[in-house]
Amino acid sequence: MNARRAELQDRAIVKIAAHLPDLIVYGDFSPERPSVKCFDGVLMFVDISGFTAMTEKFSTAMYMDRGAEQLVEILNYYISAIVEKVLIFGGDILKFAGDALLALWKVERKQLKNIITVVIKCSLEIHGLFEAKEVEEGLDIRVKIGLAAGHITMLVFGDDTRNYFLVTGQAVDDVRLAQNMAQMNDVILSPNCWQLCDRNMIEIERIPDQRAVKVSFLKPPPTFNFDEFFNKCMAFMDYYPSGDHKNFLRLACMLESDPDLELSLQKYVMEIILKQGCSFLCVFGFPGEKVPDEITHALESAVDIFDFCSQVHKIRTVSIGVASGIVFCGIVGHTVRHEYTVIGQKVNIAARMMMYYPGIVTCDSVTYDGSNLPAYFFKELPKKVMKGVADAGPVYQCLGLNEKVMFGMACLICNRSEGYPLLGRVREIDYFTSAMEDFLIRSCSRVLMFEGLPGYGKSQILMKIKCLASEPENHRAIAIALTKISFHQNFYTIQIFMANVLGLDTCKHYKERQTSLQNKVKMLLDDKFHCLLNDIFHVQFPVSREMSKMSPLRKQKQLEALFMKILEKTVREERIIFIIDEAQFVDGTSWAFIEKLIRSVPIFIIMSLSPFPDIPCAAASAIMKNRNTTYITLGTMQPQEIRDKVCVDLSVSSIPRELDLYLVEGSCGIPFYCEELLKNLDHHKVLLFQQAETEEKTNVTWSNLFKNSVRPTEDMEPYTNISEGRKEVCYLVSGVRLKNLSPPASLKEISLVQLDSMSLSHQMLVRCAAIIGLTFTTELLFEILPCWNMKTMIKALATLVKSNVFDCFRSSKDLQLALKQNVTTFEVHYRSMSLKSNEGLALSEEELREMEGEVIECHMLRFCRPIMQKTAYELWLKDQKKVLHLKCARFLEESAHRCNHCGNGDFIPYHHFIVDIRLNTLDIRTVKNMAKSQGYKAEEEVSFSKSELPKKYKFPENRSDAETRNIILHFFDNVIAKMESSQDDIIPLESCQCEELLQIVILPLAQHLVALEENNKALYYFLEVASAYLILGDNYKAYMYLDEGERLLKTLTNEHSWSQTFEHATFYSLKGQVCFNMGQMVLAKKMLKKALKFLNRMFPSNVITLIFQMHVEKNRLSHLMALHPQEGSLPGKKLAQLHLQASCFSLLWKIYSLNLFFHYKYYGQLAAMMQMNASLETQNNFQIIKAFLDYSLYHHLTGYQGVWFKYETLVMEQLLNLPVKGEAIKIMAYAADTLGHIKLLMGHLDLAIELGSRAYKMWSLLQNPNKYHMVLCRLSKSLFLKSRYKHLVQVLELLWDFSVTEEHIFSKAFFYFVCLDIMLYSGFIYRTFEECLEFVHNNEDNRILKFQSGLLLGLYSCIAVWYARLQQWHDFHRFSNKAKTFVARRTPTFLYYEGISRYMEGQVLHLQKQIEERKAQNSGVKLLKALESLVAEDTIGPVFYPRLYHLMAYVYILMGDAHSCDFFLNTALELSETQGNLLEKCWLSMSKEWWYSASEFMFMGDHWLQTVLSLPTWDQIASGNVALQDVQRNKFLMRVNILDNPF
Repeated sequence: MNARRAELQDRAIVKIAAHLPDLIVYGDFSPERPSVKCFDGVLMFVDISGFTAMTEKFSTAMYMDRGAEQLVEILNYYISAIVEKVLIFGGDILKFAGDALLALWKVERKQLKNIITVVIKCSLEIHGLFEAKEVEEGLDIRVKIGLAAGHITMLVFGDDTRNYFLVTGQAVDDVRLAQNMAQMNDVILSPNCWQLCDRNMIEIERIPDQRAVKVSFLKPPPTFNFDEFFNKCMAFMDYYPSGDHKNFLRLACMLESDPDLELSLQKYVMEIILKQGCSFLCVFGFPGEKVPDEITHALESAVDIFDFCSQVHKIRTVSIGVASGIVFCGIVGHTVRHEYTVIGQKVNIAARMMMYYPGIVTCDSVTYDGSNLPAYFFKELPKKVMKGVADAGPVYQCLGLNEKVMFGMACLICNRSEGYPLLGRVREIDYFTSAMEDFLIRSCSRVLMFEGLPGYGKSQILMKIKCLASEPENHRAIAIALTKISFHQNFYTIQIFMANVLGLDTCKHYKERQTSLQNKVKMLLDDKFHCLLNDIFHVQFPVSREMSKMSPLRKQKQLEALFMKILEKTVREERIIFIIDEAQFVDGTSWAFIEKLIRSVPIFIIMSLSPFPDIPCAAASAIMKNRNTTYITLGTMQPQEIRDKVCVDLSVSSIPRELDLYLVEGSCGIPFYCEELLKNLDHHKVLLFQQAETEEKTNVTWSNLFKNSVRPTEDMEPYTNISEGRKEVCYLVSGVRLKNLSPPASLKEISLVQLDSMSLSHQMLVRCAAIIGLTFTTELLFEILPCWNMKTMIKALATLVKSNVFDCFRSSKDLQLALKQNVTTFEVHYRSMSLKSNEGLALSEEELREMEGEVIECHMLRFCRPIMQKTAYELWLKDQKKVLHLKCARFLEESAHRCNHCGNGDFIPYHHFIVDIRLNTLDIRTVKNMAKSQGYKAEEEVSFSKSELPKKYKFPENRSDAETRNIILHFFDNVIAKMESSQDDIIPLESCQCEELLQIVILPLAQHLVALEENNKALYYFLEVASAYLILGDNYKAYMYLDEGERLLKTLTNEHSWSQTFEHATFYSLKGQVCFNMGQMVLAKKMLKKALKFLNRMFPSNVITLIFQMHVEKNRLSHLMALHPQEGSLPGKKLAQLHLQASCFSLLWKIYSLNLFFHYKYYGQLAAMMQMNASLETQNNFQIIKAFLDYSLYHHLTGYQGVWFKYETLVMEQLLNLPVKGEAIKIMAYAADTLGHIKLLMGHLDLAIELGSRAYKMWSLLQNPNKYHMVLCRLSKSLFLKSRYKHLVQVLELLWDFSVTEEHIFSKAFFYFVCLDIMLYSGFIYRTFEECLEFVHNNEDNRILKFQSGLLLGLYSCIAVWYARLQQWHDFHRFSNKAKTFVARRTPTFLYYEGISRYMEGQVLHLQKQIEERKAQNSGVKLLKALESLVAEDTIGPVFYPRLYHLMAYVYILMGDAHSCDFFLNTALELSETQGNLLEKCWLSMSKEWWYSASEFMFMGDHWLQTVLSLPTWDQIASGNVALQDVQRNKFLMRVNILDNPF
């Protein structure tokens, strides 16, 4: 039966019949139109309350996963229940009208009495459906029912294509009135219905002052059988299902195919029901039919209908209400009876305005604001309380849409406050200034045209220009703003312009205008021709005979000639600057006049315009091509300018970085988009504001680790602070997910207009691309497009790229570069984009082929506007989304791992062995390949390798240091030689692609899995992404995706499974690493211990357990060192666990080493030992060598000579026993790199240079940019300290080239750090101080630099030292305070200690100033303690000791302690000599000579200033013009000008 029913419902005629009542489906109407039929019946009007509020709630839902689809489910759940009741009781649904429906029981008059009883029973049961029921969304749904009975007339009218039907009569009026009287859950009988019913069956309640009654309940006699009564009644219903069809709700479900009937019924679909009087509901902007300026079109239509109907005979009153906003439109009802309808608050408002403001055209405030029409087209009406509308806001009367010359009303209006800055438009103002100067000098006409899309801020630019143009004397700026209506008014632009020139805009009455005109034109125009001005200026000069005989064309020429004379006279007295906003609406006649004007009169015309909708007229084209015209295409605002705008708009001193990213990306640099996004956030109460706290007071937690990170530029500060002493900052509400927010309705409207203007195939492509995400590849798009071939897709993509729907990129680096820089303003010479229509002229075949080639070559695309992607995504239904997300996920998961260069493994070692993350079923071979990528071997491979174990190499005993050095360097030389000679076997074919895979594969896959609610799998990939970003050095992005992971982690239910336990451990481990990199060691330690707890490796928390654990781990280390296990013999899950443990312990020992408490040293030793044990247990060569090197570094720093030497020897033995191929090469490169780093820290500079240069060659050959940039950074520091400047410059050139080619901000920042060091300590200039300062200024908010604790500390401190040496203390404090924010973020890294040593130098120089001013107090003692504690830390390398001892010596001599000064000075000199630190040695020698000299030149205050002014450049040194020996004397000599001891 169900199969039969489904088959019937698939018929076309049944589908059509479901949209129409039985009255039409089974009607027998004559073909003549109109036709009338009369009958008796009972009407039920059901009004459902609660749906409007529900519609509003869903339409303004914050997130994209709520909306129309959920609303449809809830609406149809309740409405279908009502429909089913009506059909079961024999009713016929005439019409759905929004959230109401009208039903009919058509019977003979003698049956009305019984049928009314049936209808009352039906009504009471409908009420019963909603009693004590509440919708899942928390909205209460209730119904009001009115019943009427009597005579009904049906009118059918229409034409050959469309038919309409109307039911009218007293019963129709009665049922409406009855429903209006009803309260919630009431059933009201009209007076006639009460008269015709069986009163013995009904208990009623009288309504005061009304003949209608309210039904309380039915009261049948005890013997009454309702079922029997009902069946008798239904026998009189013509189309009630019975007999074999009794299980069907409607007989119309059984209709057989009939083409003629289908065609006849089709004409009625989407018909209008006319109930009270004659009411139409018109909707503009249905889905799929969006067009620009719909509000204006609606108003134009309303005015035209009003004007037409007002002239029709016998129509007494015409009332029209226009409301704009979001409504629900769609199919509502039951499967057997439904209709397309519209529901929403805006429908109610439009209806109520029509009722409460009769006889006029009214509109709401949204329509008024969105029409972009002048205010004088409207009149605000008195507020009235309207039924069912809580607060409609202001109501306006639309007075008509014909331009009236209301002088002074067409002026340019700016919505900004007077003090609001013009942001991001410096270049545009420069264009104006240049053109203005040219206009004044040459005294010839100039035209400046700014073209830009709506929302680009053109009006703001013109307002600024108007202010600038009006400043000089004898300059008169006339600014007007046009509208769409202006285009259709002949000569309107010039009419308004001349009214302003003649001063008519200030006249209040036509007589005043007339008198003024007489005085102005009496010398230029004969009195008899004054009437020529009547129509254009609305005056009343007498019409002369000559004028009455003049043709319109001759009148126009006479008028233009007069205006030209007036302007010629005016420009002799003052300069005229004519400013036109929205110049695309200049009418053709005005364009022609302007074109003549600029050839005849020296005038400066400035216009702003949107692209012309059609090809402009000949005069407009001629003006744009004129040699005196400067045509500017406006660009968007840059990211920093958007940031400034947000801070100014919110009046805050900082905003969260997440908000900054959301607004910069979402706005695409368009000011209007930014404002709408902000309004949307404010509407959803997402933003919080509170007074800023100092960083010292802020208690650092994981949730606020990256808060308040983005600030405006310094010149914006006066606009952002409420008061000097009170700065507010912006926060986001906890838990809000900005990327999932639904776009504002205004921006969705713009995207829908653009989408609906495309062909259906292009729409489908855009919608499929939206499922993938903002960025997508052609391969994935092709995978999910239904039934497309590649050629068709490429052709469509090329068209959409040309239409600025998509951008295409060759690589992720190109994409990232494009995202950093929005399109800038540029000048168009002799032609304009506006010569093309808005859709753009058809692409030529050659252009299309060229674009297709570019798309094929690029293969990576991105939506130009993120709003378009979100809007298109929301158009899919939930089930459709799931199907497409699943397709995407299955396609992506095969590539969701590290790149080929990096071995195709996991970012978290052996991660895939823990979690089952595959949607596809992989074959055994694929699984084995994934395992091999992690270094995991099958059992047969392990047993084979054991039988052929190579002979182990051992270092010879009793070798000298020189021999050991030679063995190490010779080994790496041999490796490099082998790499260079057999590149095909060893060298990878391509560089690392992991970053690109992250962006186009792994991250999108995680988001698809979230959409599929595969939270376990999504968590896996978010952890992978976080780990990858930590490897790439982006702490903020790692933090961001860990937060995504945390949200998913909370949703997992099986908390005791091993996979989830491991994911928890991984999560806390990665958190610990982020905190470590951010210098938050307390938080990092807490996270790492949590991770170890999940891995069942508890770290001791007291001394007793520490001692016991030390004993256990020592024994374990001895045991593991004695074993010789073969790599690959452990299961993958165990290896994953061990790798994670080793990672946690490697960070823990560094954290404990930072602390000066004695017992922490033992905790550090234990952590280092536990890292060794976990690594040895992995039996993985790379992990073991890494642990040996870490263990060596630990003992280096703690001063255990024998131990570190032993483990470095073990490293070399391990390396010498590895084959020079595959993964082993990377291990060797890593070892050379790390050994070089260790030697640099320990002050072995020559060996550090040797090892670093070899590591660089190896990483270069391996094409691993993530590694070799750090080698270059460390190598530059070693060469810098050795004063090997020629080689240093070569390394800096490599570093610069890499930073530019790869857009690598870290490398560029380090480059400028070294450049500052060269100026401060080496005595020459490689890059100027101004260039370095500009770099810092432009990039201090870069997330890579800001959330990395060393580089910005170093850069700020170097700049502070520079200013301190020049005695510019204000600038010193500015940069020193910036550096101070990074000082507390202590990380045991080379970069941090580089930065802190520069910071301490700045503090020492400031101490010298304090002593001079007698303000030192205890500053010297505190500074000494800080320096001593730095030297005492176990994590600082000896390479920093000479500089720190030098600073300590200076502090002591400032304090008058010559003995201590001498001790630290000599110690520093000895260390410099031992390390070969020539730079520090030279400076120390000069300081010693300077401080102990008896000469008086110690008191010269301008010594360094003189030195700075004479610093040579590197080019001068390289060319031999300046000797290096002379350069080395360009050192800053710290002054000792103490007259007495202040301490």
